[in-house]
Amino acid sequence: MTVLTALIRRPGGAFGLAVLALLVLAGVVSLWWTPFDPETTDPANAWLLPFQQGHLLGTDQIGHDQFSQLLAGARETLVAAVASAAVATVLGLVLSLTAVLSPRWLGAAVVQLIDIVIAFPTLLLAMVLAAVYGSSLATVVVAIGIGFGVVVARVTRGELASARGSDFVLAARASGARTWRIVRKHLLPTVAPTLIVQLSLVMALAVLAEAALTYLGYGSSPSSPSWGGMLHEQQAYISARPLLVIWPGLAVAVTVLGFNLLGDALRDSTDPRLRSGVR
Repeated sequence: MTVLTALIRRPGGAFGLAVLALLVLAGVVSLWWTPFDPETTDPANAWLLPFQQGHLLGTDQIGHDQFSQLLAGARETLVAAVASAAVATVLGLVLSLTAVLSPRWLGAAVVQLIDIVIAFPTLLLAMVLAAVYGSSLATVVVAIGIGFGVVVARVTRGELASARGSDFVLAARASGARTWRIVRKHLLPTVAPTLIVQLSLVMALAVLAEAALTYLGYGSSPSSPSWGGMLHEQQAYISARPLLVIWPGLAVAVTVLGFNLLGDALRDSTDPRLRSGVR
């Protein structure tokens, strides 16, 4: 049974895959089509309720179509999640491989660096970077990538250290295999299942962090539609128009839940003990 089949057979995995597919579909479709221009205001049609005058989810106080903004915001969310996961993966692997393969003094220094960075809150790091370089999606991606990259490094370092001392790695070294070949052929495949699970969790946290940072004014540009930006704009009207907050809030919650459930299902599907029913 393949991992994909195992995922589909698990309710959490099927739900997570469906959420990921919808997010990708919404992000891709919004590149070419939205019912209305998500950045165009229409004060004459402000405060419309859902399904009025062709607006599926209604409009806000200045006439933004909420469904169009949700579609466009999915693109920002997808970019933030994928880019943050990519940065976290590269950084985490570089740190963990350095800690395992370098001389003992350098490996100990890398471990200390990981512990220091983990203790520094990711949101605070993003705020500092935004204050220095300005608020942007790139700033959010770098901050989230660094914050969660050290977590990936801590998780994978132990497995890499264990694999390094295994018989098949020692045999490869004895046969004269170069370090990079050992890493590519033996070490990376060992941590691949753990890394895939960590990536799904990083993407979930990246969605939440991006929305929170944009809500606080440290994320995407105000001119770019995003779910966190929608929450920020509508906070003053939450009592009068709660639906305007519900739509982006629900989108963030469902996306984060989907990625978390996908991560749990990936863990269960890639662990031979769990797949065989052993507990």
